Amino acid sequence: MTSYRRMRRQARHARRSGLQPMMVMNPGDQLPDSPGTLLARCAWRYRSELAPLYLVAALFAVACWLHVTRPHCWPLVLSATVTAAGTLLSLGAKAGLSARAERLYTAGAMLAAGGWLAAAASAGPATSPLPQFLVLGGAVVAVPWWAHRRRRARVRVERKLAAWPDIAKTIGLPGSQVMSATVDLWGWRARFRLARGQTIADVTTRIPAIESGLGTFRGAVRVYPTPDDLANRCELRVLDTDPHADAIPWPGQAVTSIREPVTLGPFEDATPCAVSFLRRHAILGGTTGSGKSGGLNVVMANLAACPDVVIWAVDLKNGMELKPWQPCIARLATTPSQAAALLHDAVVVLHARAELLAATGRRVWEPAPGAPALVIVIDEFAELTDEAPGAATDTDAIARLGRAVAVTLIAATQRPTQKAMGQGAVRSQMDTRICFRVRERKDTDLILGQGMLTAGWHAHSLNAPGKFLVSAPEHTTPQRARAYLLTDQAVTAAAAHHATSRPALDEVSQQAITAALMAPAVTSSTPSEDTGPATEPPGETTAEDALWLALCMAPEDGADIGELMRATSMTRPTLYRHLSQHARAGRAVQVSRGRWRAATTEEPAP
Repeated sequence: MTSYRRMRRQARHARRSGLQPMMVMNPGDQLPDSPGTLLARCAWRYRSELAPLYLVAALFAVACWLHVTRPHCWPLVLSATVTAAGTLLSLGAKAGLSARAERLYTAGAMLAAGGWLAAAASAGPATSPLPQFLVLGGAVVAVPWWAHRRRRARVRVERKLAAWPDIAKTIGLPGSQVMSATVDLWGWRARFRLARGQTIADVTTRIPAIESGLGTFRGAVRVYPTPDDLANRCELRVLDTDPHADAIPWPGQAVTSIREPVTLGPFEDATPCAVSFLRRHAILGGTTGSGKSGGLNVVMANLAACPDVVIWAVDLKNGMELKPWQPCIARLATTPSQAAALLHDAVVVLHARAELLAATGRRVWEPAPGAPALVIVIDEFAELTDEAPGAATDTDAIARLGRAVAVTLIAATQRPTQKAMGQGAVRSQMDTRICFRVRERKDTDLILGQGMLTAGWHAHSLNAPGKFLVSAPEHTTPQRARAYLLTDQAVTAAAAHHATSRPALDEVSQQAITAALMAPAVTSSTPSEDTGPATEPPGETTAEDALWLALCMAPEDGADIGELMRATSMTRPTLYRHLSQHARAGRAVQVSRGRWRAATTEEPAP
């Protein structure tokens, strides 16, 4: 701007003095580029295509310099080349050369270039037949380079992102800048710096416009937060081909303990979708034909391979879905009465384990082959609440109190409404949410949680059976995955393979179930003098058991009265009456005002 004003002043001075006025150039006018500038610009633009030619020229120049200054250094050049090629073959995957063919090609080209350079440094680059070998070798190396898909994709992405400022203005994201871009097996991803006032929510709402601006197919763009979680950053994932277009065969179980995360399938970037089921309840939701049964088969196949897990299952469709896994299932309920009995026994196991933990001063049940975790798999959970309404109380108790004692609930249903989940705390206690395709957009929030649809969890756009979104403590961004496919033959083979290695329920749990089965006969034969049968009403017994379990799992500083009232549904006077009884019997202690917990074996007698 300063030079432009100076030119204007010079023009005015020339007019006043009668001299020939100077030509004034407008700020937007530009001189035509020189041939050298055009040539340099083309050389830079097509640097990827011309890389073999640049390599040949660089080798020739380096060979001339070495031959003139250090002709006897060829053994050093040769040994360095061999070392570098060997290192590349062994560690090339960490440098981005994931395919074996890519590592072999790069190592071969490196050996050929290093061998020619050593010979040229010793004899001279113009000595025949070294020039002919250089030209022929450059042509041979150039053919795979020009034909390589990822190289061509990288060039295409670089040129596409070079036009991003114009695209950003068109789609309503002016000022956003490309920070970096990488090409992978399925497409590419780029990190963007957003302009002031723009957020990732603005980018998410403009995904269709971004797909149009970049010229991709519909549904190819994903938007994720960056690892640093900055508000003015986002990561754009663009797929050239859909890695989930075809079903992915199950590769076989990869876990040997419930302590290890279970791999349900791959994400779109080929990384495994691993989910932990230890001390976490899970729900699988989705419409008919979305692939819930296939996802449940993957879970069953991995649990069956764990020697520290006992599997109980409920399938009220006459065992149609889970019966193929019966060799690995300790108890399978196919009728409402069997399901109610199974869940009641699970609550008995829960209480017995809690008492053992309190007696030994421990806080959590650590799964082992001799003390396995208990996983209860329920297919079509809504059928259970409809046909066995009494089981809702037991499932609610398992959901609220089962995590610490390694009693886990895995439920599959189409729409986990509050009514379908039994009007209790079951749905709110599900830490892991696996959402397959839904028919209505609002069902996304129903399965994954309120507000997830707005945050970018678009389960309604999943377009193939087995595709899912997972929300768990370790999965907080909406990444699409596809569950492995287990054929009927694979299910039969896996069930038969693991049937002989299934563990039995621990002795404490077995004894508790046996005692619970014998309790009605004993109590009915010994009536009380005042009130008749010695058994308490079912509701009060359940509340008392819930109180005892809450006391057993309370922290060192105790659980407050409000927490105990919510866990037991008791009134305050009733709760204090039961706490006083436990305190007089030496089973509970008052840690501080309004805070109680179960007494351990180290507690002094009252």
